Amino acid sequence: MKKVFKYVWRYKLLLVIPSLAMLLSIVIDMFNPYLTKIMIDDILVQQKLDLLAFVLISMIAITLGRAVMGYVKEYLFDVLSVKISVDLKKDLFDHIQSLPYSYFDNMNTGELMSRIGEDVDNIWRTVSFGMRLFVENAIYFVMATCILFYLNWKLTIICLITMPFIGILALKLEKKEGDCYERISDHAAVINTTAQENIAGVRLVKAFARERHEAMKFLNLNQKNYDLNVEQNKVIAKFFPPMEFLSNLSVVLMVAVGGIFVMNGKITIGTLVAFNSYIWMLIWPMRMLGWLTNMLAQNKASAKKVFNIMMVEPTIKDKANAISLPEIKGDVEFKNVSFKYNEDYILRDVSFTAPAGSTVAIMGTTGSGKSSIISLIGRYYDAACGQILIDGHDVKDVVLKDLRSKMSVVAQDNFLFSETVAANIRFGKEDASMEEIVKACEEACAAEFIDELEEGYDTLIGERGIGLSGGQKQRIAIARALVRDSRILILDDSTSALDMDTEFQLLKNLNSREANTTTFIIAHRISAVKNADKILFVEDGRIVEEGTHSELVALGKKYYDVYCAQFKDFEEIEGEVV
Repeated sequence: MKKVFKYVWRYKLLLVIPSLAMLLSIVIDMFNPYLTKIMIDDILVQQKLDLLAFVLISMIAITLGRAVMGYVKEYLFDVLSVKISVDLKKDLFDHIQSLPYSYFDNMNTGELMSRIGEDVDNIWRTVSFGMRLFVENAIYFVMATCILFYLNWKLTIICLITMPFIGILALKLEKKEGDCYERISDHAAVINTTAQENIAGVRLVKAFARERHEAMKFLNLNQKNYDLNVEQNKVIAKFFPPMEFLSNLSVVLMVAVGGIFVMNGKITIGTLVAFNSYIWMLIWPMRMLGWLTNMLAQNKASAKKVFNIMMVEPTIKDKANAISLPEIKGDVEFKNVSFKYNEDYILRDVSFTAPAGSTVAIMGTTGSGKSSIISLIGRYYDAACGQILIDGHDVKDVVLKDLRSKMSVVAQDNFLFSETVAANIRFGKEDASMEEIVKACEEACAAEFIDELEEGYDTLIGERGIGLSGGQKQRIAIARALVRDSRILILDDSTSALDMDTEFQLLKNLNSREANTTTFIIAHRISAVKNADKILFVEDGRIVEEGTHSELVALGKKYYDVYCAQFKDFEEIEGEVV
């Protein structure tokens, strides 16, 4: 709760004004039972009719005052809670954005959605309603207790006998409820993850006719969610009836003992009626204590989940004295770079240079470390040792935002937003004009099929590019990178879904671009890399061959084997023709 209160303190004025309105509303409410006592003892019993107008006007004024104060209190507390919710979601989202790739390698999207949605909303409900009601009831309890002691201390002590037992039950309830809500929150994240994956992968599920299997899996998760909620309700059912009984016992004691006091002349009938009103100002807070404890336990579990994420320190961030990266030419150099992931070395002693404007192709078997090499250029991961230099600047010494703003990346997973084609391409350059977008699409060989879409560049594409072929998604992703017009362009197996002719034309366009761009191409096809200025063949995290296409073919080793495997059919055909 301390971390939540830090957000509350940001809006001190919004906290002070409704708090004062709440306090004033409670204070004037305290006069109502006493006015009832005057009405009965003085006006009805002693016939002091001259007090009637004063009492009625006072009651009306109290009612109007409470209405006004109640409006101010409710409205401003709601505004406060909404502002806190907005700040908390923004801070959580910003923090998630600052976390490195490695964090998301082990984190489910559904769990993060639960934290930023359901858990923040739980905190919002507590701040807007639970916390305020807790404070309000505490003030009612203290003030009513003081007045009750003033009216008759003996009767007050008798009525308060049950209160400590209610408090003990509430503390036990809070602990058990906290444990329940923590498990419910964890399981809600599992359900969200399962639902998110199945909705996103619904075509795969249907393709393999796995609808029933996935439905049963979700049903089992839902059943466990049901069991956890039933367990939580059993806890409530175990504690609420005793708390209700003890609070009602106070009324019984008040009526029984108070009636005896009236008959013995120790208190007046008006005092007993006022005492009844004040005692309910104690009973309602004690009755609600269980419900508020339940809400606070839920908030505690949610806050723990949210702030656990916010306490994760980004492992990749700017150094204290990071320098701003000026405009670059695009020289890239790896010096004895090694990289490990989860204590396992992925790259070992990698060294090469990529002069500005050159094209460097990287080939190798699956899992050999190709993507790891280019991930280190933009510091999506950090090297364990060695240096990666851009124009002589170590990437660890420059401002991270500056570094990544100088690069354009087309990843293996071509993610497209549920936006128009133009909006997806403009993601690469926010202020890109339509002329720049069209030019980028022409270079990416995407303009032709985009023009054939019903609304052209204004066509709304589905989530993750649903409705487009794999090759079309790749070309839009490449256009998004090209419109950025960066000095470093990285294509991570981004032409795999293209046919040979389109791939040839795309690579030809890239080679003939006016921009002096250093290009890195990861590919499995010889046709995609043979025209590169330098080809790196990676195996088991090491560069085992380096050179041009003709040099590596002449070398007759790993690259040559791949070349033969991909082109042997053509050679056989040529032999038959001859």
